[in-house]
Amino acid sequence: MKRYIYLLMALVTLSACENELELTSPSQLTAAGFWDSEEGALTAHTGLYTNLRSSAGTLWLLGEIRSDIWGGRTYESPANESLIESNITVATAPFGGWAGLYTRIHRLNDFLVNLPNVTFNKESDKNHLLGQAYGLRALYYYTLLKTWGDAPIILEPFTDIDPAGLSRARSPQSEVMAQIKSDIAASLSAFGSDSSYWEGSRVFWSRTATLALKGDVYIWSGNVLGGGSADFTEAKTALQQIGSLGVSLESSISDLWGVPNETNNEFIFAIQYKRDEASNIYNSLTGRSTEINPQYNDAGESMSDFIISGANRYGQSEKTILLLDDNDDARKDATFIRLYTDNNGGAGYASYNEPTYFGSIFKKFLGRVDGSERIFENDVPLYRYADVILLLAEAKNLLGEDPSGEINQIRQRAYGTNYVPATHAYVNSTQTNNANAILNERYKEFIGEGKRWWDLRRAGNSFVINEVSFLNPGDEYKLLLPITIDMIGRNPLLEQTPGYTN
Repeated sequence: MKRYIYLLMALVTLSACENELELTSPSQLTAAGFWDSEEGALTAHTGLYTNLRSSAGTLWLLGEIRSDIWGGRTYESPANESLIESNITVATAPFGGWAGLYTRIHRLNDFLVNLPNVTFNKESDKNHLLGQAYGLRALYYYTLLKTWGDAPIILEPFTDIDPAGLSRARSPQSEVMAQIKSDIAASLSAFGSDSSYWEGSRVFWSRTATLALKGDVYIWSGNVLGGGSADFTEAKTALQQIGSLGVSLESSISDLWGVPNETNNEFIFAIQYKRDEASNIYNSLTGRSTEINPQYNDAGESMSDFIISGANRYGQSEKTILLLDDNDDARKDATFIRLYTDNNGGAGYASYNEPTYFGSIFKKFLGRVDGSERIFENDVPLYRYADVILLLAEAKNLLGEDPSGEINQIRQRAYGTNYVPATHAYVNSTQTNNANAILNERYKEFIGEGKRWWDLRRAGNSFVINEVSFLNPGDEYKLLLPITIDMIGRNPLLEQTPGYTN
């Protein structure tokens, strides 16, 4: 990732886009001579991942913060309460300028337009890069569709200095989804049979990542947009291919998390973080030593030696605490460190005890300690194989098939030697019961990974309304976000998201 870093810095400086679809001047990404060599193309390729990483916090907020995971006790001032509570109006519309995603798309458009004209020593390398770029563009457009519904479709880099030529109307969701599917097909075509990882690393997009995205997209298309069985079958077929492509569940949760474990076989695609390069967002889910050190964990152990210098802006909801309050399930201790104001006479608290509960530290991405400093440099997965298994369960259930095998595969890993089939195994039931069981398993499995809001949305509006306490029947329009008044003022072709009034 550090290759060509100085050239990359110059590229980023030249190509900054100040307003999404509201530009007053074109990007300079297409500077003359930049695309004359393989070296220049590889620098641009590195920049695509730098750009993705800079959007990681936004992707996390979009995919998780409006769900039922957070909103509980914090020991510092909480953040994003209006999003957690779905208290959103046109006047308070979040993520102005389409959350910066069109800047990312612009750079991918430029890459896709120019890369085919560059001579590579190995044509297979060029094809792999094309596969990555189409996959990333599909990911961004999928995020736009899930967040706002109708969205502008732009497939060429901005070159026109006339601001009027930069305005685009919102295309219907059906057309946005068609474009996503087209990019997925183009990605798979470019990869061909090449299932390798660029530079042997899963911090780059791959054919496997595109197949995971395809399964996700086609379930959404089938269930939310009405594509039905044909889409569910496409999803199932894509997801079933992944198990033979060098990915697998880690045998235990303890083998999955932590900086030394981030090269595991379960991660399919992860955003990379390195000391002195970039830190992830998860220090905001921890806290400061002044609050943490006087407390005790639920085993009754003092936290006085715990090294941290973070913030505690998000607290797990009581619903989340109770969902994970199962001492046989390894995900309980792998996900949070629960803090109490006393040690209960040295016995700790085997079960949640509200009167002495102080708050939590999110544990999955706690980085590593170097002397007196904690470095938040965990790679953060966007897709891992557990995700694929439970997406496959969704596809099967929507096709009227039995998803219990996939559900139980995840449960067996979670319970390990504590797994008792008579107690823990899921038995196939009605389609609604199965859907709720899958959602429950995904809830426990992916806390903090930016999945839960999308999982509820993909299941259908009724599941969102039933599970998120801040939403009620009649609030379905809130499942999509409004765009800001400023965005409409800058681009008169934009229309407000249905249900919101100016």
